[in-house]
Amino acid sequence: MPRFAANLGHLFTERPLMERFGAAAAAGYTAVELQFPYDTPPSAVKAELARLGLTQLGVNTPQSPESGLAALPGRERDFEAAFTRALDYIVAVGGTAIHCMAGVVPPEQRPAAERVFIANLTRAAAAAAKSNITLLIEPINPRDRPNYFLSHVEHAADLVGKIGAPNLRVQFDFYHNQITGGDLIKRFEKYLAVIGHVQIAAVPSRHEPDEGEINYPAVFEAVDRLGYAGWIGCEYKPRGRTEEGLGWAKPYGVAPKGS
Repeated sequence: MPRFAANLGHLFTERPLMERFGAAAAAGYTAVELQFPYDTPPSAVKAELARLGLTQLGVNTPQSPESGLAALPGRERDFEAAFTRALDYIVAVGGTAIHCMAGVVPPEQRPAAERVFIANLTRAAAAAAKSNITLLIEPINPRDRPNYFLSHVEHAADLVGKIGAPNLRVQFDFYHNQITGGDLIKRFEKYLAVIGHVQIAAVPSRHEPDEGEINYPAVFEAVDRLGYAGWIGCEYKPRGRTEEGLGWAKPYGVAPKGS
């Protein structure tokens, strides 16, 4: 059975961040992922995770106007600072991964951007490996984020191969990959060996995964059948209050205790 984690950057946002951990646990989640938690002391997050018995997965590198820095020529020092902040935070809270956001790159800069990205991620992966942290790179569809450096899983997988770091993996978001090519189960199977994390949301709405053009029950069955053993992050935008839209998850064990 697939295992689901609550993305606290999208779910339970009716509450302040520190209250979302308890809300996720009460709803039946046993793992969480964060996006940009850097205004919250890591000691407070770690204590709340321990109190609730939650598994902490990843964080994103800190937010920037460019939607990341990893592929931006001339910004290598800025990326290093942002990455170091993310690494210190994830180690402090006891998490497992960092999504290294690549950034928006004008088309004419893409050849240089690829060289910068490979060099930055090579160094970052070596630093992260010392703390047993996985680095994730995620293709983001060009409709939502035009000119983002990574938009296709094929490109991301090629970069993982070129960098060659054992702790560098692809974050496969079914929402983004449906928009950039579809054929989801076949593409997931093809690149499974380099996939380190999975996320979901409906297409085109980005709401709960019980509407739209993706047959998520079939996707979840395939993910299980193909042997993916990681977590699936629920990175969708609820239609209303988060708890009211969790009916889709109950067959997979995400339900309040005693329900």
